[in-house]
Amino acid sequence: MARPVPVRTALLVVAAAALACSRRPPAGPPRVAVTVARAERRPVPYQLGATGTVEPIRGVAVLPRVEGTVLRVRFNEGDEVVAGQALFEVDARPYEAALLQAEATLSRDQVQADNAARDAARYRDLAANNTVTQEDYQQKQATADALAATVRADSAALVSAQLNVEYATIRAPIGGRTGSLTVREGALVRPNNPTPLVTINQLRPILVRFAVPSSNLPALRRYADHPLPVRARPGVGGAGPLDGVLAFMDNHVDSITGTVLLKGRFANADGQLWPGEFVDVTLILAVEADALVVPAQAVLTSQQGTYVFIVNGDGSATQQAVTVARTVDSLAVIADGVVPGALVVTDGQLRLTPNAHVDIRGAPRSESAGGSIR
Repeated sequence: MARPVPVRTALLVVAAAALACSRRPPAGPPRVAVTVARAERRPVPYQLGATGTVEPIRGVAVLPRVEGTVLRVRFNEGDEVVAGQALFEVDARPYEAALLQAEATLSRDQVQADNAARDAARYRDLAANNTVTQEDYQQKQATADALAATVRADSAALVSAQLNVEYATIRAPIGGRTGSLTVREGALVRPNNPTPLVTINQLRPILVRFAVPSSNLPALRRYADHPLPVRARPGVGGAGPLDGVLAFMDNHVDSITGTVLLKGRFANADGQLWPGEFVDVTLILAVEADALVVPAQAVLTSQQGTYVFIVNGDGSATQQAVTVARTVDSLAVIADGVVPGALVVTDGQLRLTPNAHVDIRGAPRSESAGGSIR
């Protein structure tokens, strides 16, 4: 039978255990789980972002130049056409008849003018010999001059009649894509009708118009001595950014909006840019070759200014004030406060306090430059 432990002995054991526990160091605060990225030097573009509108480099409203019935439409809506291609055929029979009449009138009057010119030449010789009076000669010369003027008028009428016959075939003044038709075969068209038969927009090349705040005007003037790259990103489903060049900068600032109008020119070989479409535009002014950058999400703002948390070698996090020169998409360009290679906290910093210890999750991230200045 086991002997009972004396009460005094049990109390001594409990007291010794309590004394040992009291001598252990107190547990510190738990480490904060964070994600970090490394401050790096890399080329970063100095660029401006805006929303632009695509517009054709040339757009033409096709109007009739003669009156008549449309006999034939020689293209389909939305077709690509080339300059000079026949689009419509208007009934040319009245103009062909007028052309024949103009040719006949010119032939008749030309014969009369030739006869009058010969008579005037003969009377000039006779007047020189006093065979006829000077008045007779002057009358013959006046008749010859009048008929010569009639011939010139007939020639002009003939040219006009020829043009009317040509105008009966309505041709594309430029190459491009046709829009919606407003007339069909059998319709009567007139030159004074303000509604175009069809519109043609030239899509290759094409323009994108956009505006930037006038505060950027000094930089625009400084860098515009060489072609500036422009990138346009179409909407959902687009194939990615398209490269162009700055083609136009307006000669004044819009006093209402406080912006400067710019236009970029794009080859648009695949026809991805469409007139009237809205696109995101990036104008690249220059490239800073050795900019110090950190992820923009690492930068926090307080009443004292902007700052980041830097992870030290002992695993502690230090709050560090920084000066942000500009933000380019997901990157903040740092002018002061961070050295290359420093680890900055990008996620979890809201749970940090100065000198708190951290638990880094994953490898330090590295981000690529791109996007627009904000």
